[in-house]
Amino acid sequence: MALVGLVGLAASGCTSIRETRGYIVDNVLVSSVQPGIDNKQSVEGMLGRPTFTSQFGEPTWYYVSSVTGRKPFVRPRIENHSVLAVQFDAAGNVASAERTGIDQVVYLSPDGDETPTLGRERSFFEDLFGNIGQVGAPGAAGAAGPGGP
Repeated sequence: MALVGLVGLAASGCTSIRETRGYIVDNVLVSSVQPGIDNKQSVEGMLGRPTFTSQFGEPTWYYVSSVTGRKPFVRPRIENHSVLAVQFDAAGNVASAERTGIDQVVYLSPDGDETPTLGRERSFFEDLFGNIGQVGAPGAAGAAGPGGP
């Protein structure tokens, strides 16, 4: 009997873990957003506050939802991803409401452990001792010291 319990406990450790992140999509509410009829107040009343809003261009509210699944000790995999973009006109009325899915997700691969920068590479000692003699040198900013001449 103990063996059956041990096998059951071991098998439960291998089940998939599902996590929902962001906006929880309610298809009935999302489909009820009507261009030309709704405005910012009615959209906020139906869907709640957006995940984020646009900073430039036409005012747009984004509702982002993602469902991931993973096995223990394995990197999470996106199972479902959706974005609802509600665009408003200058008067605050809904101009359009578009839904996109995982087909619009871009996967980025970082290039190693360092961020590439412009300029020349400096060694540790150049960084450490590079400013010796530069502080207070003639023509350098702040050469007169505190208080000025």
